[in-house]
Amino acid sequence: MLMYRPLYYFGSQGTPDVDYDQSIGEPPQWSEDGLTVTVKVKPWKWSNGETLCADNVLFWVNLMKVKGDRYGEYVPGYFPDNLTSYGKLAEDTVYFTFDKAYSKKWVLMNQLSTITPLPRAWDRTTEGPANASGGVADVPAVYDYLMAEQGDIIDEGNAHRTRWADSPVWSVVSGPWRLKSYTLEGLVTFVPNEHYSGPNKPYLDEFRQVPTFSDDEEYEMLKAGPHGEGGIQVGYLPLSFASEPATDPTVGGPNPLADTYTLVPQVAFCIRYFCLNYNNPTVAAKIFRQTYFRQALQSTLDQDSAVRDIYQGYAYRQNGPVPMVPATDLVSPRQRDGAWPLPFDVDRARELLAANGWDTTTTPAVCVNPGTGPGQAGEGIPAGTELSFSLRYVEGRPALTRLMEKYRKDAAAAGIELRMEEVYGSVLVAEDAPCAAGPDCLWEMTCWNGGWAYHYPSGEILFQTGAGGNFGHYSDPRADRLIEASVTSDDLEALYTYQDFIAEQVPVIFTPNFPIRLFEVANNLGGFGPVNPFGMINPENWYYREDA
Repeated sequence: MLMYRPLYYFGSQGTPDVDYDQSIGEPPQWSEDGLTVTVKVKPWKWSNGETLCADNVLFWVNLMKVKGDRYGEYVPGYFPDNLTSYGKLAEDTVYFTFDKAYSKKWVLMNQLSTITPLPRAWDRTTEGPANASGGVADVPAVYDYLMAEQGDIIDEGNAHRTRWADSPVWSVVSGPWRLKSYTLEGLVTFVPNEHYSGPNKPYLDEFRQVPTFSDDEEYEMLKAGPHGEGGIQVGYLPLSFASEPATDPTVGGPNPLADTYTLVPQVAFCIRYFCLNYNNPTVAAKIFRQTYFRQALQSTLDQDSAVRDIYQGYAYRQNGPVPMVPATDLVSPRQRDGAWPLPFDVDRARELLAANGWDTTTTPAVCVNPGTGPGQAGEGIPAGTELSFSLRYVEGRPALTRLMEKYRKDAAAAGIELRMEEVYGSVLVAEDAPCAAGPDCLWEMTCWNGGWAYHYPSGEILFQTGAGGNFGHYSDPRADRLIEASVTSDDLEALYTYQDFIAEQVPVIFTPNFPIRLFEVANNLGGFGPVNPFGMINPENWYYREDA
């Protein structure tokens, strides 16, 4: 986002909505029949002086058309699969014609929002310039070239990244910043893009991202102060180091570093959860497919006490698939208050398991009534199966470790054994990744301490069969139908019906939500707010106050 501005930019005014001033695209225009949308591209400049144009937009769409399954927000059947035609009307104008009428807000927020215009410098292969902006024939070769230029995506070292700043490909940018250097140690330095055409050009001469590897290291860096040796002007206060409770997570509580920093929570329009692997080839996946088991698993996670005792009021419970904070009318009436549908209740969880063929007098509980009839465990679950599962979670996060330890104890009280394992973050994401059903797809449950930030929370990205963000490969025909209804209608009742179904089905285990960052901002740094609810930062707005 610092270097490549999307077609539409969201959240810069502190609300979960589009900001047309900061967007490359003008407001979309619709045909009378609601099938065709036209977008005019502003005459902004790339850093090499070229003008942004329709071809830059179509380049991205053509890549999506061929390589969509490599993109996290791709959903089979939706953009660009749901286009009957698209193309260039003028050098600065593109059109998209859809296969039927969809919610116009959904198209803007969840379809056009996926597009990031790409420069001609990317449209090439090992043989030289290509034409992936004019059609799809060159896309495979262009994609392979770009992936090779990027370097090994799972390589833990930074050797290949040190070459990015001088690359004739990656050095051409549209955003307010361009890359100056990327060191072997992971220190990333940006400088202003002198050709940036959008509003809010950078005040600062340089902007650096400094890596840390644990909450402890981050806090020690902050304690040195913004002007101390190795000091940072914007950092993150780890939740475990918040000294006193907060009564409002959007405001925060007393700041232990108030002498030198201002505490600014970044509450994101997101949900948090951990995944179950429905493609696991063992009996684990067959158990995960049982709704009663997922409901029991959710019911043993004590969100309310975690909000109070672990996150010290900097968190809030998450009941389902639509963000509870910031408050919007998108949350269904049943979920706006209380803990519906699955409050913390170990006894209820144990009863659910016992009523479906499990002996819960021992932990792990044992299947004593196999089969698919009433009161039986479910398809493919043999007698003698134990409710014992691996749950891996990211290391270096003390608050998450405390949450997982309490969860382990409460689940055990209901008959579910969770074998916990802390794993280094990048290893966890690489190993517990979406995988096709087969002998190598062996992870069971995984928690990376994150979730998903939405533009419009209709669910096709996370819970539609085959969606790119559907990490565990959950699939349910009714969920697919309800998602389809929510994207083709602007009636909020369709969104409510979908989210209430998902909340009861719990395809993932919802965990307490909390600000994605508790920013600590140097007291003499201005222009930091409003905070973007989609997780972005805008250092081009930052400046030093002489009166501070």
